[in-house]
Amino acid sequence: MKILVIEDNESVSQMIGLFFEKEGIDGEFVLDGKVGLERAQQDSWDCLIIDWMLPSMDGVTICRTLRKAGNDVPIIMLTAKDGESDQVLGLEMGADDYVTKPFSPLALMARIKAVTRRRPTKEKETNPMLETVHFRVDENAREVFADGVAIENLTPKEYDLLVFFIQHPKQVFSRDQLLDRVWGFDFYGDDRTVDVHIKRLRTKISGIGTAVLHTVWGVGYKFDESEEASS
Repeated sequence: MKILVIEDNESVSQMIGLFFEKEGIDGEFVLDGKVGLERAQQDSWDCLIIDWMLPSMDGVTICRTLRKAGNDVPIIMLTAKDGESDQVLGLEMGADDYVTKPFSPLALMARIKAVTRRRPTKEKETNPMLETVHFRVDENAREVFADGVAIENLTPKEYDLLVFFIQHPKQVFSRDQLLDRVWGFDFYGDDRTVDVHIKRLRTKISGIGTAVLHTVWGVGYKFDESEEASS
């Protein structure tokens, strides 16, 4: 596994580096935001770990820039901020997860495993196409088309979540169930993560003109393309 860490605190980087050595992870460490963005764009990574506050360019800007460019690498934000609005902002800018400082290396490793678990592979699947009323999914290319138009800039978790819903039409899932089925049992976040990803997906698929991701109040969410479904 190859991971880029953009973190200006050398002691934090050293702690992560020692743990990476034990885990057999190929880690590269950058102290500056702009340099980190350049390295993220220059090479292929299994995961990016980005500190919120960095010299020359903050982590949220790095994340937003990568997502706008269509880079879907899994991203974990490191932050000393523990406010809900700050965490949600990081997720809305395209981060897959966040870790609040101080943290243990084991907790960070669990997050890394969770966000990289469903990373695209080069292996071909026997039945790679999914089709519904509005959607067509090419699982080999990890591409989703809504009414024939490609949905741009889906992050890995947005793709996983949307495909999970498409595979389970009209079934209602609680936030905890979605965290377990899409993020994995070892995910350490909370259900705000689900809400933020649903919000982003609704925005990205809004072009079809029909609500398909519906809130079931007091329970969770469901995918339903029938016009009579309430959202």
